[in-house]
Amino acid sequence: MGARDCTPLLLLSFLLFSLGLPVLGAPPRLICDSRVLERYILEAREAENATMGCAEGCSFNENITVPDTKVNFYAWKRMEVQQQALEVWQGLALLSEAILRGQTLLANASQPCEALRLHVDRAVSGLRSLTSLLRALGAQKEAIPLPDATPSAAPLRTFTVDALSKLFRIYSNFLRGKLTLYTGEACRRGDR
Repeated sequence: MGARDCTPLLLLSFLLFSLGLPVLGAPPRLICDSRVLERYILEAREAENATMGCAEGCSFNENITVPDTKVNFYAWKRMEVQQQALEVWQGLALLSEAILRGQTLLANASQPCEALRLHVDRAVSGLRSLTSLLRALGAQKEAIPLPDATPSAAPLRTFTVDALSKLFRIYSNFLRGKLTLYTGEACRRGDR
C-alpha cells in the first residue's frame, strides 16, 4: 500500500475529526478522566501561589462574594445527588461571577500586572470549560429540583474576599473539594 493509497483514508479521518465525531479511545465524559480535573487544579494552585506574596495590585477596592468551600464529609455522603449537584452548580456559578468581577477590577487598576491578568484570564477560561464539562456530565439537570420535591436544600453558604490571593485560594479549594467529590461520585454512578 503506497502513500497515494493512504491519502483518501487520511483525508477522511481528518474530516471526521474536524466534525467533532467521536474518536475511538476518547473518554465519553472527559471530566471523568482524573487528569483533566487535575490540570485545572494545578492551574488554580499556580495562580494561588503566584498571588500569595503579592501586596500591590492584589487587593480589591470592594469585597467579592464567593462560595464557602468547607466540606462536612459526613453530611456530604448523606446528601441526595440533586443536592450535591445543586451545591456544586451554584458554587461554580458564584465562583465564575467572582473571578469575572476580579478580572474587571484588575483591568481597572491603575497599574495592572500582566502576570496577574494572565492567571485571572486562565481562571475565567478554566471555569467556562469546567461548566461545559459538568453540563456534559449532566450536573445541570441533576441540580434542578423536582417540582414535587420539598425545598430541603439549604441556601449556598458564602462569604467575601478582598484580595486576589484569597479569591484564588477559594478557587483552588472549590476544585479540590466539592467539585472533585461530586465528579468522582457522578462518574462512578455513570459507570454502573
